Amino acid sequence: MTNEKLRIIPLGGLGEIGRNMLVFEYGDDLIIVDAGLMFPENDMLGIDLVIPDMAYVADRADRVRGIIITHGHEDHIGALSYLLQSVQAPIYTTRLTRGMIDVKLRDARTRAADINTIAPGDTLELGAFSIEFFRVSHSIPDCVGLAIETPVGLVVHSGDFKFDHSPVDGKMTDFGKLAELGRRGTLLLMSDSTNSESSGYTASEQHIGGLIEGVIADAPARVIVATFASNISRVQQIADISMKCGRKVAVVGRSMVNNARIARELGYLNIPDDVLMPLEAIQKLPPEQVTLICTGSQGEPTSALVRMGNGEYRSVSLVEGDTVIVSATPIPGNEEYVNRTLDNLFRKGANVIYDEVLDVHVSGHASQEEQKMLIHLVQPKFFVPIHGEYRHLVWHAKSAEQCGVEPENIVVMETGDVLELGPDDIEIVDHIADGHVFVDGRGVGDLGQEVIQDRGALARNGFLVALVSLDKYTNGLLAEPQLVTRGLIDESDTAELLDQVKQSISSVVERGGTRSELRDALEKALGRVVYRATGRRPIVIPVVQKL
Repeated sequence: MTNEKLRIIPLGGLGEIGRNMLVFEYGDDLIIVDAGLMFPENDMLGIDLVIPDMAYVADRADRVRGIIITHGHEDHIGALSYLLQSVQAPIYTTRLTRGMIDVKLRDARTRAADINTIAPGDTLELGAFSIEFFRVSHSIPDCVGLAIETPVGLVVHSGDFKFDHSPVDGKMTDFGKLAELGRRGTLLLMSDSTNSESSGYTASEQHIGGLIEGVIADAPARVIVATFASNISRVQQIADISMKCGRKVAVVGRSMVNNARIARELGYLNIPDDVLMPLEAIQKLPPEQVTLICTGSQGEPTSALVRMGNGEYRSVSLVEGDTVIVSATPIPGNEEYVNRTLDNLFRKGANVIYDEVLDVHVSGHASQEEQKMLIHLVQPKFFVPIHGEYRHLVWHAKSAEQCGVEPENIVVMETGDVLELGPDDIEIVDHIADGHVFVDGRGVGDLGQEVIQDRGALARNGFLVALVSLDKYTNGLLAEPQLVTRGLIDESDTAELLDQVKQSISSVVERGGTRSELRDALEKALGRVVYRATGRRPIVIPVVQKL
């Protein structure tokens, strides 16, 4: 018998929504589950994406036996192209998820990856780990949970799940497998916590079908439905309802078009060729025969729906009488973008239907009673809630305790914590770097929190640049200082302020000092002058040159 422990390290996804990435490590063997992204929060100015800090696995790349992807949502596959830049390990996932990964890697121009297709019921041997895949219901087809047999015991990873008894694709969570895992003896359950604040059960995907059908059937003109590009089940529902109402369908938005194409090719999206039409062709039909399914449910600035609301989408112009259905709820941090988009759609005269006025969206995540049912089925000795903000993890932990898991056997972790698990004990033993890695244009991880804070300061108060030219022999001013401001004050109000700034520069220069000392003194002095005059604290950038 060995005293070695299993190490479990979340590199993202615990204490936040998104960036899901989990590392299992035993001896020299390491596996990775998921590699997702997170959309930037409102104060992350200019940032395109946020991904996990992958330094831990990059430093151990030769020990990574495999990368397992549970399903095709962005918060589980969106960082995969960045991971593959430092870790060349085989990828294992289901058919639909593989198709979506292929598109993403091709778009990212990532080198060829070793992607292997698995199916529920398959077993995979990776070093010290034996992984069994079982089907779970979610808001996208082909999702799996994991039963990971380790040298210390069985670990069950739920993946994103809910217990939908009438899923759109007809494929339910494998309750029999979950019960068998419970009988076998589960050491640790790691379970999706996203909806742990919600009591009862999450409604079935079929629940919203009747409501959306009523909206589409009563719509006098075009219907435009915005949803996640990866929500293939929702796209299928909209297409089925549109056919029933005598409408043709077109998909709009690059990611929506790509995902729909892959899903059709693989048989996960069934829309007849005479119903799914190119956008150019469907525009020639009478409005009452048209349904458009598009991206933009989260208010993404470059998405199809947002550009329609701004009047910037040349292919589709919103007109009075259009019905727009936003079939999603805002991801935390996106509320401002979504509300702005809704307002713009109303300004265009559209009839806008969204979750607050009609239940046109249902979550893909389990609510409290389903979470408890999973715990009862699996009967774990230890429990760790995953996937969710910190309050979600705490609520889920309380549910586990109600289900009979001993309080000392429940561990609430956050991103970066290092958990060690043995047959009889579980504890957090360390914490590794867990800072956000920002993707900004072509830059990955080259921006720190200081840069983000500077961007915030620039956005709030603008900047002042003072170019000061000195005589290298006398250290006196050679010419009048040149001043540039942006975002600080209106041009009509600048004269008096800039005169005060120039006087302050002269005073500082007269006191003398090295170039470095002058820069520091000018930054402080000019900051005080501007604050006294305006009450604002711009970024002050003194440039001192000696000629």
